[in-house]
Amino acid sequence: MDADYFQMRISRGIWDSKYRYRERGDIRDATIEDSWQRIARALSVIEKNDTELWRQKFYDVLSGFRFLPGGRIQAGAGTGHRVTLFNCFVMGTIEDSLDGIFDALKEGALTMQQGGGIGCDFSTLRPRGDLAQSVGMIASGPVSFMQIWDSMCGTILSTGARRGAMMATLRCDHPDIETFVAAKRDPTQLRHFNLSVLVSDDFMRAVRSDEPWPLVFPVRPGEALAGVETLERLWSGASAPQPCRVHRRISARELWNQIMRATYGYAEPGVIFIDRVNRLNNLWYRERISATNPCGEIPLPPYGACDLGSINLTQFVVAPFSNQAEFDMRGIGDTVEVATRMLDNVADISRFPLQKQELTERSERRVGLGLTGLADAFIMLDIPYGSAQSLTVAAEVMRTICHRSYRASISLAREKGPFPWFKPDSYLEGPFIQALPEDIREGIRRHGIRNSHLTAIAPTGTISLLANNISSGLEPVYALEYSRRLREADGSVAAHAVTDYAYHLFRERFGDAPLPAAFITAEQISPYAHLDMQAALQPFVDNAISKTISVPEIYSFEHFRSLYDYAYDSGLKGCTTFRPNPVTGAVLVEKEEGTPGMHCCSVEREAD
Repeated sequence: MDADYFQMRISRGIWDSKYRYRERGDIRDATIEDSWQRIARALSVIEKNDTELWRQKFYDVLSGFRFLPGGRIQAGAGTGHRVTLFNCFVMGTIEDSLDGIFDALKEGALTMQQGGGIGCDFSTLRPRGDLAQSVGMIASGPVSFMQIWDSMCGTILSTGARRGAMMATLRCDHPDIETFVAAKRDPTQLRHFNLSVLVSDDFMRAVRSDEPWPLVFPVRPGEALAGVETLERLWSGASAPQPCRVHRRISARELWNQIMRATYGYAEPGVIFIDRVNRLNNLWYRERISATNPCGEIPLPPYGACDLGSINLTQFVVAPFSNQAEFDMRGIGDTVEVATRMLDNVADISRFPLQKQELTERSERRVGLGLTGLADAFIMLDIPYGSAQSLTVAAEVMRTICHRSYRASISLAREKGPFPWFKPDSYLEGPFIQALPEDIREGIRRHGIRNSHLTAIAPTGTISLLANNISSGLEPVYALEYSRRLREADGSVAAHAVTDYAYHLFRERFGDAPLPAAFITAEQISPYAHLDMQAALQPFVDNAISKTISVPEIYSFEHFRSLYDYAYDSGLKGCTTFRPNPVTGAVLVEKEEGTPGMHCCSVEREAD
């Protein structure tokens, strides 16, 4: 029986509605164990040697929610349904023409129809008011075309397709950046999009020096340049710097202030420190990134894909709530080794909405293995989230995940060959690779590596609920008891009463005993402590981290604005905050109060 695996009703409901295999209405997964067997069987079928051995190993790490593959994998593996097993994609470069725009729209629709969220960089579209010389018409600007994508997403969802979010990015030097920043002030606009500004190092220097900031756009072939000021820029979609016409200059500090005011007031846009993303990209030698998946944990090249999975840390706490409580680090490492192989196999068995996506993923074999349940594990270990000890322990865990996954990928390369776009000398020159232990770098030098990237920390909204409402990703516990708003199969949003995993476990074992001091929730944690946790893990994450910094509604704007400077100075690849506001509202509602409060990730930012 699978009853012992589900501690609360909502978890069984999540499995039944989202991950249980049905064929034309007939139930094929009688229990959650059947689901794990289905996934293990599907991912082991391509193993040429010891297929049955790997099926059993895959099942063992799935059992009891020890390893949580991405939601698309759990829902689709072994079903035969024509769906992708990848959670999200970044779409191709949008050509600045009507044909190019609608070709890109079609590709986005086909991808979302199969259940994938998408990320799009709209920086290649000319600014509002520009003359399209070939047809003599005035351009309407990237934000106007984003409205079409937004409508497309809503239409696809209305057909009953799995919910998929979208990410839109725009360069900080695009002439329409101010329109983009203010686009979601209206609560009825672009509701299917997350927005992020691509912030460069030059822009941050200009902000701090209070310098004028040029807004530019690439010069088109045949465009008259007499008397026109131009600057060289490496623009989105281009492989080399190109001349860009200066449209106007604004105060860099004032533009930064507009971004800060917008995210303070309605939680968007987020910020991606794009130069840092590209500088630390393991494939720096062959690709330029300008977009991420909808949640931001996977910066991707055009047609790149998210192959995600998370180690559930709550299942590796030995003797919880006792003086002997500790992490089973060996168990974590052994699970990472198996999970790396599982995610690598996903690339070979999955369908892809587009052939270009298949080519990119199977040439890079990029995976994103991370952690979840971190905050609940801290509670079980009696370590307060945000304390110095918590940062040290979290870093140790992520170091283990990173290094074991790299060693596993080297072993896979010896067995199955390195990823096709692997170039040993160039790959080994990457800053992230150079920071790895010598034995890993020597292994890559001698044998190659199977996967270009290996680690990411994603929001695990739905699969964390499946695993008995463990804390999501690296987020702190929101509240011990609260009402969780979830999108239903018919598209409606309903509230469900839920209990935090660690709190439920403590009450089950100790009844009404006083709670240990480690039982702290998000509202008790400084926003800077949120950032410190993200920064503690970032050195061991070669993709990125999805983290929403919870900010109290009463937090002053001046303190709020300083969080983003702190994030930049802490070496993060991006920053997203949430402060309760009338535009965005809240997803999670505390059970006791029944009023909106802070949340760790919005419905749109759930990756699964």
